[in-house]
Amino acid sequence: MVQKKTNTAWTVAALMLGLLLASLDQTIVSTAMPTIIGMLGGLDKYVWVFSAYLIANVVSMPIFGKLGDMYGRKLFFLLGLVVFMIGSALCGTSTTMTQLIVYRAIQGIGGGALMPITFAIIFDIFPPEKRGKMQGLFGAVFGISSVLGPLAGAYFTDYVDWTWIFYINLPLGIVSLILISLFYHPVLPNNPNQRIDWLGTLVFTVSILSLMFGLELGGKEYAWDSLQIIGLFAIAVVFLLLFIRVEMRAASPVVPLPLFGNRLFTASMGVCFFYGALMISAATYIPLFIQGVFQGSATSAGLVLTPMMLGVVASSTIGGRFIGKLSYRGIMLGSVLLLLIATSLLSLVSIDTPRWQITLYMILMGLGIGTGFPVTSISSLHNVDFRFRGTVTSLVGFFRSIGSAVGLTVLGAMQASALSRRLSELLPAGAGAATTPADPRALLSPEFQANVPKPVLEKMMVGLADSIAYVFQVTIVMAVLALIFILLMGRAKMEVPAKGPRKEGGSPEEGSGVHAPQHM
Repeated sequence: MVQKKTNTAWTVAALMLGLLLASLDQTIVSTAMPTIIGMLGGLDKYVWVFSAYLIANVVSMPIFGKLGDMYGRKLFFLLGLVVFMIGSALCGTSTTMTQLIVYRAIQGIGGGALMPITFAIIFDIFPPEKRGKMQGLFGAVFGISSVLGPLAGAYFTDYVDWTWIFYINLPLGIVSLILISLFYHPVLPNNPNQRIDWLGTLVFTVSILSLMFGLELGGKEYAWDSLQIIGLFAIAVVFLLLFIRVEMRAASPVVPLPLFGNRLFTASMGVCFFYGALMISAATYIPLFIQGVFQGSATSAGLVLTPMMLGVVASSTIGGRFIGKLSYRGIMLGSVLLLLIATSLLSLVSIDTPRWQITLYMILMGLGIGTGFPVTSISSLHNVDFRFRGTVTSLVGFFRSIGSAVGLTVLGAMQASALSRRLSELLPAGAGAATTPADPRALLSPEFQANVPKPVLEKMMVGLADSIAYVFQVTIVMAVLALIFILLMGRAKMEVPAKGPRKEGGSPEEGSGVHAPQHM
């Protein structure tokens, strides 16, 4: 039987659409939540609308990456897309907050397949000299979705109906489904001896679920030193150690541990982790600064991210073009230098900082972060066996998401502590503790502000600004840690082999640019 040839242009269009849907739904509900709460109730559960998607997404990424390696990426891209659309349709039918949370988790499982498999397919269908540009383009799509999400959510909520923030995924998903089905024709993997590592999958799932629930519940539902949170973290550690033991003995492990014997791979994962934390810090605390200190609206606070995301798009695209010309470390050193400058400047913000300066700092932050998308996607695969391509691309997304979750938790706790400490210095004895809400965002509510005298409120805004500056002082440390991992990347660069005949989706020896493993 003659192997059909993949239509690259239509396949790329389908992949971009799938990636846009999966990444868009991480943020699209943010501006719609007040309306959704008004319709469904459940204010005490609203945080789980976000958390359910994130947790399901993080847990499923490595699993789908491995399954794609074993049984073919097309199958699991289509499966992920179908699950994502089913979850979207169910979300639109929700009549209670509990239903919405469950359906968002279903969405997250589908998204956990779409993200890593998309990047693996890009690596499959393009020759080495084009991979950097394409990874940069897809990294730009991921960045753009962070801006479009809140804006799309606001538009559908205000002018159509809140349910359409979910229903819009159906026609777009169907287009992606049809295009992939018709135009992507990979060579199916021939791995007759591989078996699903059910025990490793179960142990991994318990470990990551415990970690994510601990991060999501700590400081909110339960105190950090409570038995529940300590217990969740203890379970996460115990099952992680058990997971390592299981994977060392598994014939076909979910996460091949010898990958971490490759210094470049390990360094790339470290960069993904800290870049994820840095991106979430800016995406969270600069809008809070704009809305709280400058008294901007929620819409203007969301729009302030636009300069940063334009920087992400620009540097992701430009950075991808340098892959193959410079070493991975050389490209990333320029990136992390921009991040060190941006975080240092942001650590100096105060209530007197002009708005244009904040915008400039955000652009620098975006220019620094964006390069990491294409570079780490390719550096992590350098000298890694062809069979692990899907697993590795899923781990890139996994470490970036875990970095975001851990970063948000750590920085949130530090900002709350800094705010409380600063208000106790600015306000009369006892007044700070008595009037400071548990969640700093409560300072922004008109109801809270109406009950606080103006001189006290002004001092609170000073305290809020100073606490956010403290957050960015901490992010300088994160940028330095990212620098350390970048230095560990060594002098490796993508090697572009001599041009010759190449089969679609063929083996590493057929011009794919993936070399035999050195440290496996």
